[in-house]
Amino acid sequence: MMNIIFTVMILVGIVRAQNAEIGLPTVDQQLSKGTDVIVQIQRPNTLTGSTEMALAIGISSCSAQECLSPVESMGEILYLGSFDPEYHEDSLPPYQNFTVTVPSDFAVGDAHINVAHATLVGASEAPLLQTLNRTVVVA
Repeated sequence: MMNIIFTVMILVGIVRAQNAEIGLPTVDQQLSKGTDVIVQIQRPNTLTGSTEMALAIGISSCSAQECLSPVESMGEILYLGSFDPEYHEDSLPPYQNFTVTVPSDFAVGDAHINVAHATLVGASEAPLLQTLNRTVVVA
């Protein structure tokens, strides 16, 4: 029984180490309709090998109803393509910046920046799909 618990704890640690994070925009940052915004996706360096597959960035409005989880809906897709995080500053993990445009007809109010991150993890190249979101305010 202890071996099973230990194995599960190690696997959870490996998967968590492969997780991406949203660096920008910041929580509750104000975004303007029709303008560009930088979405920074960070992926901390790990000892376990991984191969990045793809990344999607979307935006969904929360002004008229509660925002859905990115597992349920990514909203309007602003970026879909490759993800290649690199070191830039010593104080930050590897990251990649994506310049996306907030749609000019987007609803004013709370919104979610949604991210779907797909990667292959470890020697067995096990697939991992991660979803993230960040609350912002569209003006």
